[in-house]
Amino acid sequence: QVQLVESGGGLVQPGGSLRLSCAASGNIFSIYTMGWFRQAPGKEREFVADINWSIGGTNYTDSVKGRFTISRDKAKNMVYLEMNSLKPEDTAAYFCNADLGWDSSLRSRSWGQGTQVTVSS
Repeated sequence: QVQLVESGGGLVQPGGSLRLSCAASGNIFSIYTMGWFRQAPGKEREFVADINWSIGGTNYTDSVKGRFTISRDKAKNMVYLEMNSLKPEDTAAYFCNADLGWDSSLRSRSWGQGTQVTVSS
């Protein structure tokens, strides 16, 4: 079994910053990508950013480019999302996602339980 646990959400004023963390644990033998999605009330879940585990290449949705930065700690199996210049439209539940190999031969995408980010004055 694989578990992804997010932390770092909260309430922040517009223009503020937050840092989300996600830790992957379990019988993992390889990580291919890790990333973040978000889902606002009444909307579909959308891609935010991801990072290639081996080479560190990153992708971002256009609305967060220049404001959010994704990074990883390979030794700890952790991914981070540094969010700056936050806007009310960034308000959503943020979900960690990982494409990884586990239990010797399995490969699948796993999701965390989500952490709430609220941007409001």
